[in-house]
Amino acid sequence: MEQTFPQFLHHGAADGVTGSCHRYIASPHIHLLVDCGLFQGRESSNGQTIDFDLDCVAALVVTHVHVDHIGRLPYLLAAGFKGPILCSAPSAHLLPLVIEDALKMGFTRDKKIVERFLKTVESRLLPLAYKQWYPLRNEECLQLRVRLQRAGHILGSAYVELDLKQRDSASSPWKAHRTVFSGDLGAPYAPLLPAPKSPYKADTLVIESDLSPALVPLPR
Repeated sequence: MEQTFPQFLHHGAADGVTGSCHRYIASPHIHLLVDCGLFQGRESSNGQTIDFDLDCVAALVVTHVHVDHIGRLPYLLAAGFKGPILCSAPSAHLLPLVIEDALKMGFTRDKKIVERFLKTVESRLLPLAYKQWYPLRNEECLQLRVRLQRAGHILGSAYVELDLKQRDSASSPWKAHRTVFSGDLGAPYAPLLPAPKSPYKADTLVIESDLSPALVPLPR
């Protein structure tokens, strides 16, 4: 049977609301992670290690810098992840600060180790402007791009739009699919953060709730 893409796997926030980590599979060899957060509270018994294969993971896309969305980053790098970390420009400023605090609380206070790790993280950060498409792949039979939109949750927060176009050969028509990952949305009555605006379209919506994330194929 012919495989269809994109496909999705959840490595966190599937049975609860922490440890957010979702795999977007554009093709058998091109995967993205959307967030890589710590499990917290009772869910911390799930363990924090990265127990999934990273060979095909081309990049990590960060929705925002709460630890339940980025806190497993040290584990991810230790497991061998070598790709870029895509996020909004404000998140690129805040992420090292949050990770530094997480390291000192949960790993080590050794200044040299912390500084060395933070330099590695900072070298991987790729800040993206809101509302602009950024190409991730532009191949003969596969095109993939990402766009961040304001989520209104905390400074720098975003929801993620992924556009995938595929075709069987150079002479075949393109098949397009847009996926939206919500991250966390909104912060009621926040005076500095505008409320998020709904996406223009989505073929698949991955949205988090206080129950579990739902993967929703939307009608055409």
